[in-house]
Parts: sequence; C-alpha cells; structure tokens
Amino acid sequence: MLKICLAFGQKLEARKSIMIDVGHGGTDSGAVGIYGILEKDVVLDIALEIMRLNKTIFDERYELYLTRYRDTFVRLTDRGRLTKVLNADLFVSLHCNAASSNAKGMEVYVYYFQKPYLLESIALGLSIVNESTKKLGFYNRGIKFANFQVLRETAAFCPAVLVEMGFLTQNDESGYFLNAENIKAMALAVLFGIYNYFDK
Repeated sequence: MLKICLAFGQKLEARKSIMIDVGHGGTDSGAVGIYGILEKDVVLDIALEIMRLNKTIFDERYELYLTRYRDTFVRLTDRGRLTKVLNADLFVSLHCNAASSNAKGMEVYVYYFQKPYLLESIALGLSIVNESTKKLGFYNRGIKFANFQVLRETAAFCPAVLVEMGFLTQNDESGYFLNAENIKAMALAVLFGIYNYFDK
C-alpha cells in the first residue's frame, strides 16, 4: 500500500501546471473577422476544447487553468497575477490575427526581453507552431518577438508564448473556425505542441 501511495504521489508531483490565457472577452471582442466571427469567441471555444481533450484523450495529464471560462473581460494585469499565484509551469496565450492585407498563417510571439526562460519559450513556441501548421495545413509564420503585456508580466515566472492561430480577416482561415471539428483539431494541435515540448 505504501508503494502505491508513493507512486501516486510521484505522479501527482510530476503533473505540469499550464495557464491557458484566453484572449479578449466581454466588451473586448478582439479581431472581427469575415462572416462576423469574433476573436473572443474562437479562442474561448478552442480553450474549452483543450480542457476537454486534456481530460478525454490525455487522461488529465496536465493541470490546466483558463484565465476565463466564459465571455467575460479579464484585465491583462490580472492574467499575469493569476499565472504567478498558481505557479504555472507554462503560459500559453491564445489569439487570432487580423490584417488589412491578405496575410495568412500562424505565428507565435515571445517577449524579447525575457531572460530566465527565453530559450524555453522559443522551444515551446516552435513546438506549438510546427505541430499546428504541419497537421492543419496553415502557413507557418514562425517565431516573432514582441513586448506584449501578458508576456512581459509572465516571462519572469515560466516559459510564456502568445499564439496567433490564423487570420480572421482571411477568407479560408476565418471560415475554418466556423466548423466545430476544426476547433477541435486546432485545440488538439496546440495540446500536442505542449506535449511535444515537455517530451523533448
């Protein structure tokens, strides 16, 4: 019995804690795309699907938290504070892009002044964007560096990335997110990107 308890305790101790930051929400719709699709709705659908897949397919391998679980507004500062309080091992912020041009594809941002976890953040970003674009057929726009507040305020605590999951202003990519199966596919790709990062 003692051996079983010890083994169970080791399993719990090894469970990684991940903060999924669900972009925008409430009065902040984020990008407004073709077909009237809203960024805040797309990212929430994907985040909730990540939670479901972590339970059904990954057997709750990760301890997942969302910065919002419904259509509410959460201040950027509070998103960073929550990540610190929960002592998350990773911070992954979900967003969708918009552009006046015909830009398309996925890209991941890392805080350019990040010191303790810069290489880890780049590795996490590459794992997510490579997994997603290879499996889903999105154009890979790679890793970019920015001074986004949510990254700036989490970079000192853990590897942190902001994922732009396609352009809602691009006809094909906006239409992609109207299909529930595609929401599931994107969520699974992001989750596998996280899995591959830890499994490296």
